[in-house]
Amino acid sequence: MLKLAQNKRVKISGDIELKDRLVGVQRVVKVTKGGRAFGFSAIVVVGDEQSIVGIGLGKSKDVATAIQKAIESAKKNLVKVPILKGTIPHEQASKFSGSQVLIKPASHGTGVKAGGAMRAVLEAAGVKDVLAKSKGSSNPHNLVKATLKALLELRDPRTVAMQRGITMDKVFNG
Repeated sequence: MLKLAQNKRVKISGDIELKDRLVGVQRVVKVTKGGRAFGFSAIVVVGDEQSIVGIGLGKSKDVATAIQKAIESAKKNLVKVPILKGTIPHEQASKFSGSQVLIKPASHGTGVKAGGAMRAVLEAAGVKDVLAKSKGSSNPHNLVKATLKALLELRDPRTVAMQRGITMDKVFNG
């Protein structure tokens, strides 16, 4: 999991209903002396659509088991992200490996303007209005991790005020 996520982890209780979303399944081939051995890897995003989200990777010899392992992994890596009025607090860019992402807050009614892997993470987190752009590699594994990293780097105004030791009014008005 990402280093930033260590201090933002969330323990799940029984009352949180998590929805899982399959981002991608890849077939992996290992060539051995006896022929080809096929395996599958699956990446899944889970979230409650109210600021809690997690990603997981599962590997197995069959697809169903790989997906199940990915869901279990994602439930162990849940984090809380700041969401204000259905959008994100500020613009944020992030990079993971070869993938770069840029997410911007949008006005009410815009919707989620984002591509496949980014869309899954943003919708699972509960972001309703956002503009997003991915650059560089379109590898779904790296895109999902870069998007989560960008969401973890977001700070809401209350956190900024506490870190700077000033009032909320000073954060907005200088």
